[in-house]
Amino acid sequence: MLQFFRSFFKSKIGLAITFVFLGLIAFAFASSDVANTGMFGGVAGGERVAVVGDERIDSAELAQSAGSALDRLRQENPSLSMPAFIAQGGLEEVLDQLIARYSISTYAQRFGLRAGDNLINSEIRQIGAFRGPDGNFSADAYNQALAAQGLSDAIVRQDIGSGLLAQQMLTPASFGATIPRSLATRYARLFKERREGAIGFLPSGAFFPDSDPSAAQLQAYYQENRGDFIRPERRVIRYALFGEDAIADAIAPTDAEIAARYEENRAQYAASESRSFTQLIVPTQAAAQSIRQRVAGGASFEAVAQEAGFRASTLADQSRADVADDASPGVAQAYFAAARGAITEPTRSALGWHVARVDAVETAQGRSLAQVRDELAATIREEKRVRALVDLAAQIEERIDDGETLTAIAQDLDLEVRNTRPVTADGGIYGTQGETIAEEIAPVLATVFQMEESEPQVGEVARGETFAV
Repeated sequence: MLQFFRSFFKSKIGLAITFVFLGLIAFAFASSDVANTGMFGGVAGGERVAVVGDERIDSAELAQSAGSALDRLRQENPSLSMPAFIAQGGLEEVLDQLIARYSISTYAQRFGLRAGDNLINSEIRQIGAFRGPDGNFSADAYNQALAAQGLSDAIVRQDIGSGLLAQQMLTPASFGATIPRSLATRYARLFKERREGAIGFLPSGAFFPDSDPSAAQLQAYYQENRGDFIRPERRVIRYALFGEDAIADAIAPTDAEIAARYEENRAQYAASESRSFTQLIVPTQAAAQSIRQRVAGGASFEAVAQEAGFRASTLADQSRADVADDASPGVAQAYFAAARGAITEPTRSALGWHVARVDAVETAQGRSLAQVRDELAATIREEKRVRALVDLAAQIEERIDDGETLTAIAQDLDLEVRNTRPVTADGGIYGTQGETIAEEIAPVLATVFQMEESEPQVGEVARGETFAV
């Protein structure tokens, strides 16, 4: 049989038939290509789904608007899926909103209304979400906000421009609008209207069908209410937790680290003295000496200062360095040389002549390395723990980027791999009543529902304490 076909295709008649057949195949491909293009109103490939005036609404804009609408609804209903959104009429509603927006813009432009770039820019600058830390418009904040919502600058400007055109049209039309008096009168009479009647109760058992619904009835009901039977998006989570246990050997402080930290903060652990004073600053040494002599003789420091036309001030919990910085090293020396309750020797600074009474003296004994060892060890251990956890999370992310699997990483770090039952975006276990996901993985649930399948990521479960991969 094969030999027959080979001989036939080598003959002149066979060659002619072959070329005709190949031509038909080529024509069929060409026809299919033309039929599949969007030249005749198809919506594939970003072609139009509606036309308003000279403006086209293409499928790409419709898809982006539908996605944004779904994201907004998911803030209230995290388990809502795109099929359910479409089944509930969401896509038609989004398309109606787009058509209405384009209609208003087209109608406004037809009558000479405009929303220029400067007006749109001023509106953008007034939006609080686009302001930086200084309260002014920030291009970085603007771009980040658009990226978070999956929007482009052109789309945002178009939306704002349409809104401005709508304001220019609708605000004047609604200004001072009132309903007709005849309609208001009829509406007011409704509050005084009273009616009498009778109510008859029809028990459902009187007309309840005797037989079960047929397959056709069930199918018809399903088609009318199929949106109620769309299952929410659900995911099975496979994860491993890691925390301090994974780095316990690497965070123990050494004797050298504790000693080095003590040396760095030796001044903090040295003996210290702080004092409180009542002081007076006068312009001359003679005045300061006179005040000192009178107070030393038994007069009140405050009364002497008031008689001299001055007002005493108080300094609480001052160290020697504090006084030296505020006045001068000489003043500090005089203040800390006097005994408690004594009057200091007059000493000069850039402000004048100082004389003071020592009101209180507080001393703190110095602490040795042995005394603060536990305190330093706890501080160093906590610092190393936080740093080691962050480093480990970064290392795991690098291993994931290199293609390593969750199982391999868990085996290497001696982590337990756990699996959940199918869960929905709101944390519920699919197919159960009120059962929810384990608390240990709940904080990263939002991240899980943004991930691609079989592409692990590292998420923070408890800030600075526990991570999940």
